[in-house]
Amino acid sequence: MANPSLVSNLSLTATNPLKEKEVEEVIEESKLRPRPSKNQLVGLDSKYKELICSLETEEAWSPAFPIRKYQDFWHIEHFLPVILAMQEVFKPRPSDILVASFLKSGTTWLKALTFTIVHRNKYSFSCHPFLKLNSHDCVPHIEFHYGWQDEEYLETLPSPRVLGTHLQYSMLSQSVTASRCPIVYICREPKDVIVSLWHMIGRNGIPFTGAFELFCEGRVPYGPAWDHVLEYYTSSLHNPEKILFLKYEEMMDDPIDGVMRLANFIGFPFSEEEKKTGLVEEIVEFCSFNKLKDLDVNKNNGVGNVKNDYFFRKAIVGDWQTHMTTEMATRLDKITEEKFHDSGFTY
Repeated sequence: MANPSLVSNLSLTATNPLKEKEVEEVIEESKLRPRPSKNQLVGLDSKYKELICSLETEEAWSPAFPIRKYQDFWHIEHFLPVILAMQEVFKPRPSDILVASFLKSGTTWLKALTFTIVHRNKYSFSCHPFLKLNSHDCVPHIEFHYGWQDEEYLETLPSPRVLGTHLQYSMLSQSVTASRCPIVYICREPKDVIVSLWHMIGRNGIPFTGAFELFCEGRVPYGPAWDHVLEYYTSSLHNPEKILFLKYEEMMDDPIDGVMRLANFIGFPFSEEEKKTGLVEEIVEFCSFNKLKDLDVNKNNGVGNVKNDYFFRKAIVGDWQTHMTTEMATRLDKITEEKFHDSGFTY
């Protein structure tokens, strides 16, 4: 991690630093964008309705937000119409950068790092959107904006856009997979994923043992988790210039190396001067879990019933040990081994 002395002096030497007024305009625009109500999402209708209603359904996680199985993966029901429509409509720009992940695998952190790397000559640390916006506001999830019928907002974003998705690789449109825009994917040890996932979407309505069973069976939004990871891993082997495959644990162990790999891959490498002046370390510290979690915007702000602290819990490796029995951990490890058998992949 960066030298603590850097934290009190976070500042970038920007070639075109954005004025504070301009940052405020970005923030206000984000706040004024329409957000969905539950009724809007549940009431979505489309030409895909008949297909979706014929799919296997599961309400164990939440009766209010059932999931349905489509092309061997489970999806939140009310997002299926817009995902299918998005596949037909969304056209990436060559300069787009896509941040992809399974749920609770380091998404918030990777979004923050990628956005900060790309825009390091535009924003100073002392006048940065992250001081008043969550990284999910700065790096919008494509399918969520289509779900909110707010897809026009994506077109207003200046290039280069940093966009996010939880979609499986096979669910991305051909316009994305065949484009020049790079995809950065991050995976995380499944035992920690299920613990974090339960704290996020299941804790108030389902015991951990029940969530664990559903996860093992693959019946979870965007799951099975192993198949999600395997699609991106295999695709990264076939097309390493298109997909950068990252492991959360390796990024946590050596974030400096991870950030430099990330910057090189997306086409924003650090200059020798930037490395000498400690910019890489500053970015790592600025985007660190503790730094972001302690910001007022992430402690007190949010949209509707979803508060920004919802995205911040512990961010540690091995937290599963406080939730699982030895038998549970052994069972999950066995499933993981079977799923990745012959793939060459290990966590």
